[in-house]
Amino acid sequence: MGGPSAEREVSLSTGRECAAALREAECNVIEVDAGRDLSERLAEISPDVVFNALHGRWGEDGCVQGMLEWLQIPYTHSGVLASALAMDKQKTKAAYVAAGLPVVDSIIAPAKEVKRRHVMEPPYVVKPNNEGSSVGVYLVREAANTPPQLSDDMPEQVMVEQYVAGRELTTSVMGDRALTVTDIITEGWYDYHAKYAEGGSRHEVPAQVPQEIFDACMDYAMRAHNILGCRGLSRTDFRWDESRGLDGLVLLETNTQPGMTPTSLSPEQAQKVGISFPELCRWLVEDASCNR
Repeated sequence: MGGPSAEREVSLSTGRECAAALREAECNVIEVDAGRDLSERLAEISPDVVFNALHGRWGEDGCVQGMLEWLQIPYTHSGVLASALAMDKQKTKAAYVAAGLPVVDSIIAPAKEVKRRHVMEPPYVVKPNNEGSSVGVYLVREAANTPPQLSDDMPEQVMVEQYVAGRELTTSVMGDRALTVTDIITEGWYDYHAKYAEGGSRHEVPAQVPQEIFDACMDYAMRAHNILGCRGLSRTDFRWDESRGLDGLVLLETNTQPGMTPTSLSPEQAQKVGISFPELCRWLVEDASCNR
């Protein structure tokens, strides 16, 4: 848990929640704030399984997964390749397209150029290509006269993606099973605050959408999970322009390590289909053991 990424605080919250749930599920748990001495700490502890509650770069991009492979310690969630692939949003979209899944146009562009001029016709979204939790996301509206003034801590290369109006939908996959569809309802942009603050957003589970859209989300999420080579738990996010029916549904990204905080989506979906939070966390541990 923890670690050095921009999502450290979310990871600490996830780690605390998961540790408490695992203890409730009768597991012996040691909490480790991941630092530079992580490999030494793990060698000293010699765990049966590592529950990976890290988020962001280093923790879910294949790096810590590679270290755990080297140490020969089973770990939860996806492996090296799926983690690295899903963390790169543009490469993820290329995998979707190759499999016939719907996406919107996007490019990778230098941040300096994005700040200088519109590199895409507004409206569009600018975001890091390899961060999650809506960290560093800019929405450039249709009437915008000037390009976005990105903060200095944005990476040198950023993703610029066509903006899709409509509803934010998401579906979690647990092993070989898509759970359900959530409609994420906010007053405005689904940003970091909306994701993690109490009352920042409202979740309608299951989503009240046409059956065709519900079924498509379930199917696309399962296919994305398999295409990327995910294991354990993943969550795929969608935008849906309801004025266009099924043609208005597009995939945005797949998260190989969904948040597991009190306001997180995947635990809520599991609960809706009869899987308690402790049961979900214990299943992840057992699934990791089976993949040893």
